[in-house]
Amino acid sequence: MRHTLVLALVTSALAGPVLADDLRDLALETFKPLPSTIPAVKDNPITAEKIELGKALFFDPRLSASGVFSCASCHNLSTGGDDNMETSVGHGWQAGPRNSPTVLNAVLNEAQFWDGRAADLAAQAKGPIQAGVEMANTPAQVEATLTSMPQYVTWFTDAFPGEAAPVSFDNMARAIEAFEATLITPAPFDAWMNGDDAAMTEDAKAGLTLFMDKGCSACHAGVNVGGHGYYPFGLIEKPGSDILPVGDKGRFAVTETADDEYVFRAAPLRNIALTAPYFHSGKVWDLSVAVTIMAESQLGEELTPEETTQVVAFLESLTGTVPQITVPVLPVETASTPRPDSMVK
Repeated sequence: MRHTLVLALVTSALAGPVLADDLRDLALETFKPLPSTIPAVKDNPITAEKIELGKALFFDPRLSASGVFSCASCHNLSTGGDDNMETSVGHGWQAGPRNSPTVLNAVLNEAQFWDGRAADLAAQAKGPIQAGVEMANTPAQVEATLTSMPQYVTWFTDAFPGEAAPVSFDNMARAIEAFEATLITPAPFDAWMNGDDAAMTEDAKAGLTLFMDKGCSACHAGVNVGGHGYYPFGLIEKPGSDILPVGDKGRFAVTETADDEYVFRAAPLRNIALTAPYFHSGKVWDLSVAVTIMAESQLGEELTPEETTQVVAFLESLTGTVPQITVPVLPVETASTPRPDSMVK
């Protein structure tokens, strides 16, 4: 098998530039480097005005009923694009049902959320704002809040020129999507795929080969090293209920199809070293342990400690550079701005 052959070559102390090129060619059949420009999104042309508006909205806690929680609350750009909590805390300090996925590079995913219930980032942006356990707001209240602030009205008009009513819940979501599309994080793995032999360590290269040879890349492939396709968690051996809670049946809640019980979207692995805890349940805090669990439950493989270390080294090569984001100064409230409501309904 060619993957096994490459494994032997890459882990050999004698491996040189030609063999590195062979590994790169093999990797490029499975993965792709990040795009050098902002990815296009369907039905939402991205402009500078939309990006700036979307950034303000992303950081604005007044999109929540309580005035406490913003998109950035659960998707902290300083900590890997998530909140580094088992499950997120929302309205009335309620705990959500699942671990918060990273927003970094999320525009490259096939769909959003662990169960893929949102087709794109615009649809995803609407969900938490309306969820009672998260931001607990309504489209009408959001529109009233935004319309009450003249600066927002100007920004929406500039971002959506020619529209009779530019301040809308749909346009709010489109603007957030435009901003989030800019959150691309080029990593050493991309530099290596683009020809820089020194961008990855020998352990990382060996880990990449293991990742392909053992079958991890069957689910975690493409430009986001995952984020596409839906797979049972526990394909070979189901993990314990502490990691795979029996009450969360994954994509079954979306499709109501028996075959989708305990099926989840393959997690995108870029920046995975930054986004502990792991899995939809958020029960595993150590990346080495997460790798071991996935190898056993999905592939029926028992990795040696050295192999686990090498796979982790490859995953660490997916840690990218986050764009420099200046936290915006938000529009000032007026007398007509709806007041916060912290009551749990």
